[in-house]
Amino acid sequence: MRDVLSFPFNSEVMIVVASDNSGAIGEKERDAVQVPYETVSYYSFRVAVMECMSAGAQPFAAALQNFCGDEAWEQLIRGIKKGADELGLMELQITGSTESNFNLLQSAVGLSVLGKMLGEPPAESLTHTDDTRIAVIGSPLVGQELIEREADAAPLKLFKMINSIDDIVTLPVGSKGILNELNGLFSNRKFEANNLEAEVDLWKSAGPSTCFIAVFPEEKSEEIRKLAGSYFHILKRRA
Repeated sequence: MRDVLSFPFNSEVMIVVASDNSGAIGEKERDAVQVPYETVSYYSFRVAVMECMSAGAQPFAAALQNFCGDEAWEQLIRGIKKGADELGLMELQITGSTESNFNLLQSAVGLSVLGKMLGEPPAESLTHTDDTRIAVIGSPLVGQELIEREADAAPLKLFKMINSIDDIVTLPVGSKGILNELNGLFSNRKFEANNLEAEVDLWKSAGPSTCFIAVFPEEKSEEIRKLAGSYFHILKRRA
């Protein structure tokens, strides 16, 4: 199940909307994780844009909801532009609003990405076969751990490359973990942790989509492995 809203714009184009939010992460004294606002918006944008692209859409706009104060706005915009630049989205339009009447004690940010897609959206669920291969690209990281191990998060450029390959389905992993996302993908297969051999924690939150699932046929395995390098973690089914 994808975390997007899809609806027709006309007879040929679908609009896809994906969103993310964060709270208690930023530069306020009472924030649980202390990071620059540019980092906050970069990772919120990352979640929403990966969801949008994974659903088959080309992002064209982002809408920012800023509850951190007027002084945070420029940093938040820089974070969105940083992510857009990494994906080559040079014409991405950005709009939004700031809560400036009242001052919150902790930071809060909401962000939506809009994309357009020709034709119908991909199927909500896949059929698992003997030829189906599943990998996790990147590592599940959250909070302060992400700041300390940022190099282990799958780069946006890598996501874009793998997402664009024919016969490959991608799905960003969120706060409920790899296993939860995996069990929403297939119409005919459910997994338990003891069914799989994995180098990564299947239950752990992946926070701002620091990893994503890739589903592909056996013939694509070597191509994906070479592209992903050290970010590649195959999920093996136990007999």
